[in-house]
Amino acid sequence: MTSTFTVQRNKSSANGIDIRGHVSEQYAEILTADALDFIAMLQRRFGAERSRFSSKRANLSRLLELREKIQQQLDAGWLPDFPSETEAIRNDDWQIAPIPQDLQDRRVEITGPCDRKMIINALNSGANAFMADFEDANSPTWDNMVSGQINLRDAVNRTIEFSDRKTGKTYKLNEKTAVSIVRPRGWHLLEEHILVDGQPISASLFDFGLYFFHNARKLIEKGSGPYFYLPKLENRHEAALWNEVFVAAQEALGLPVGTIKVTVLIETILAAFEMDEILYALRDHIVALNCGRWDYIFSFIKKFRNRPDFVLPDRQQVTMTTHFLRSYSLLTIKTCHRRGALAMGGMAAQIPIKTDPVANETALAKVKADKEREVGDGHDGTWVAHPALVSIAQEVFDRKMPDANQLSVLRDDITVTAADLLTVPKGKITEAGVRNNIRVGILYLTAWLAGSGCVPLYNLMEDAATAEICRAQLWQWLHHHAKLEDGRQVDRSFFQTILDEEIALLQQEIATQASWTATFDKAIELFVGLVTADSFEEFLTLPAYRHLVSF
Repeated sequence: MTSTFTVQRNKSSANGIDIRGHVSEQYAEILTADALDFIAMLQRRFGAERSRFSSKRANLSRLLELREKIQQQLDAGWLPDFPSETEAIRNDDWQIAPIPQDLQDRRVEITGPCDRKMIINALNSGANAFMADFEDANSPTWDNMVSGQINLRDAVNRTIEFSDRKTGKTYKLNEKTAVSIVRPRGWHLLEEHILVDGQPISASLFDFGLYFFHNARKLIEKGSGPYFYLPKLENRHEAALWNEVFVAAQEALGLPVGTIKVTVLIETILAAFEMDEILYALRDHIVALNCGRWDYIFSFIKKFRNRPDFVLPDRQQVTMTTHFLRSYSLLTIKTCHRRGALAMGGMAAQIPIKTDPVANETALAKVKADKEREVGDGHDGTWVAHPALVSIAQEVFDRKMPDANQLSVLRDDITVTAADLLTVPKGKITEAGVRNNIRVGILYLTAWLAGSGCVPLYNLMEDAATAEICRAQLWQWLHHHAKLEDGRQVDRSFFQTILDEEIALLQQEIATQASWTATFDKAIELFVGLVTADSFEEFLTLPAYRHLVSF
């Protein structure tokens, strides 16, 4: 679905800032001249020179260019290792700055998009923290991005309410709510509705800057602070750039360095080799690392996409008990606790199944087992995607982690090598796996183009990360002519046959959902193009985003 916006010039356009999206009276409360000047300052200092290489500063263009150079090395056969040039950082004894009181116990965190009702339910869920997501659980329409900022501002000020027209129910915040943590979009994305000096602004700086500008002081007054999750980092240089952004933002608002606190998602294979370095680069601001398992699997496929010896089996077989994922999880715990940082576990994708008690019991058992593994290994907390799962995760962590966290569990018994992190999981590729990837990938893109980035599909909560796995696996299997367990080859003919069959079934499945039928054909076109292309698109959201905006 393409949204058409009227080009409007904000009163700050004289300062080189243009808004290419509708600005209602309510939106203008967020898109103030002062707020726009603030994010423009960040853009000019850290994100504007996207097309030029600068050796003087770790700016955004240099870091994105570095990603491309590393990919070329991987394609040529190089394998990552722990960097020799930063050995001193890994060997030295140092610790991060102290963790604020309200972030010391994060045993259960719930995540979700910045929808108004979702925010209220998540903050009231009983979880310790809520990650409000502008990234993988969000479709970055202009309305979603700006209304999400309004919703978060109202939540911080405790004025947020939602009235459901269908049920007549009104939702309000409880007296006690979860701690708010915001995830901005990754460095690779743009916000094309805001131009600074004629160029689209970095989506990361837009999301971070607006929330920080409007809410930092109020959060501090309440005894909390501006807290963020940082996604998709690949190395210490990208962490250092965020650190520069934080220092500049705090100085601009007259706040002490270290007021901002962040958790970095270790969700790329390259970042797993630089956990110490990422913690060190952000040591004044960081409080934790998180095992972002789904993006991590996607990253593993993506980075080694051109190597036939790195072909993965069906997604359902790539669990956290496989050697490379268990190794990365344990290394996260050991690295974090040595430095005084929390080690957060990841997301189990299962959700409650109301229509099938037996299947529901099986799904909840998987969630419980996943959380038992995490807390037993030494993680300090975990993620859930649905309010009904908060109590399950809470019971496990309450029983096995009586204190606020497990920072004292150092895991000196663990040694993780580069080979451990690069061990390709064994398993089978099945026709069912091919079909599932096609179904989930197309349906997710259909919902994403319709404005929803967090979608329950076939009893799992899917977001951009899991959709990335679906299309990346299909590309990998096609590109390397992988064989199914029954000996058949995954070639273009086989893929087309299965695709046609699945599309026919999906057409019946979505027939009653008007918003999805409007974007279904475009989703198929995008998905098939990504899967069958000769070259691999870095993120599906890059070409898909073009269909959300039109000027």
